[in-house]
Amino acid sequence: MQRPFRRRLAGLGLGLLLGATATGVQAQAWPAKTIRVIVPSPPGGTLDIVGRFLAESLQPILGQQLIIDNKAGAAGMIGVGEMLKAPPDGYTVMMHISGVVSEIPHIIKPPYDPFRDIKPLVELGRSGLVFVAAAPFPAQNLKEVIANVKANPGKTNYGSYSLGTISHTLGIELNRLAGLDMNHVGYKGSAPALQDLMAGAVQLMFDGPVTSLPLIQSGRIKAIAVTSPQRMAALPSVPTFAESGYPSLSQLPWIGLFVPSAMPAPIQARLREATMQVLQQPKFRERLLTLGMEPGQGATSEELSKSLQADYERHGALMKSIDFKPQ
Repeated sequence: MQRPFRRRLAGLGLGLLLGATATGVQAQAWPAKTIRVIVPSPPGGTLDIVGRFLAESLQPILGQQLIIDNKAGAAGMIGVGEMLKAPPDGYTVMMHISGVVSEIPHIIKPPYDPFRDIKPLVELGRSGLVFVAAAPFPAQNLKEVIANVKANPGKTNYGSYSLGTISHTLGIELNRLAGLDMNHVGYKGSAPALQDLMAGAVQLMFDGPVTSLPLIQSGRIKAIAVTSPQRMAALPSVPTFAESGYPSLSQLPWIGLFVPSAMPAPIQARLREATMQVLQQPKFRERLLTLGMEPGQGATSEELSKSLQADYERHGALMKSIDFKPQ
């Protein structure tokens, strides 16, 4: 009776050994072909710009081409779906904002588990958002913006680069704190939202500095306040929301590289190692700084997940306080 059991046990051990060996060989061979980097926004947005620079910088380290695949829509969930339906073999990864885990699930019910199915691998950079106004809007600071909105009830629109992102929810919180009634207009990315801002279809917007700085510098839009705890080096004359009396609007979302949780651990480790090499390159760090972003500080995947959990709970409390119902 014992021999068959021993043979089965030996067979199980051999199977586990072969499986582990196969995973090891797979990791050693990776990457053997082009890697697809999904960017859940249109070309020209913050994620797209940083994603292309990362792909360009990773190519000589990994020895394979990385191509950007823009999949905008549904508050970034189309991009997540594209990644999750691909084999988790290391050849499909994703650039995304931290809000894909901490914010969007409170706004739109996602067809995935944000803490089980996707994994934050590397934080590339973080930055506050800039509260911007159309050039003709008759306000130069936050106090004047609030007064103008109150003087014109129901007539002020603010744009966001996607429903459910921090660009949307900061407006919800400003409405609540200042007693405003700004109307939200969601877009599929910063570029179309900024076009409508300049055209006057919306009057205000919370946007990332990567896309808004050139327009501020050219005078086509104007900066009202920033959500970073300190003033941005690129906008030293623009006050923070904390300075303006709204400290709860001080927020620093980040962008990073996400992978399917099912991706083999050795491949995750190799990809993280390569990305961390890029993050330490002076050229890459300087590029992030010129875009108004602070380079990532090397937090581990586990630390990022813990931080996202805290942000998820805080954001959920905000949504509950205004009785927001997920779509």
